[in-house]
Amino acid sequence: MAAAAGGTSAFHRFINSPVGPKTIHFWAPAMKWGLVIAGLGDLARPVDQISVRQQVSLAATGLIWTRWSTIITPKNYSLATVNFFVGCTAAYQLARVALNKRDAPPAAAETVAAATTAA
Repeated sequence: MAAAAGGTSAFHRFINSPVGPKTIHFWAPAMKWGLVIAGLGDLARPVDQISVRQQVSLAATGLIWTRWSTIITPKNYSLATVNFFVGCTAAYQLARVALNKRDAPPAAAETVAAATTAA
């Protein structure tokens, strides 16, 4: 009864808020979680099959949009959260590639480089 006396419940305030489910500000971050799930699925992918360019762009956009979503109006913390995790998963993949290149024997690195230029 206290919520009815106040006019609206917390649920109704959420539904009608500027970042609620009646707006794109809710659904865009919800759909973007698919990128995070795909990034987590790529953890099982062999390192030589990871696209460095793709991961660099995901990391950069994740970090840029994390910041941007905290300075736009309305502030969209769900967008900030999903972009933070997009950036983190991409950065982790880039770290995997860097560690693999660092630990690869020199002969294997030359073979990979030769195969890349031949293709």
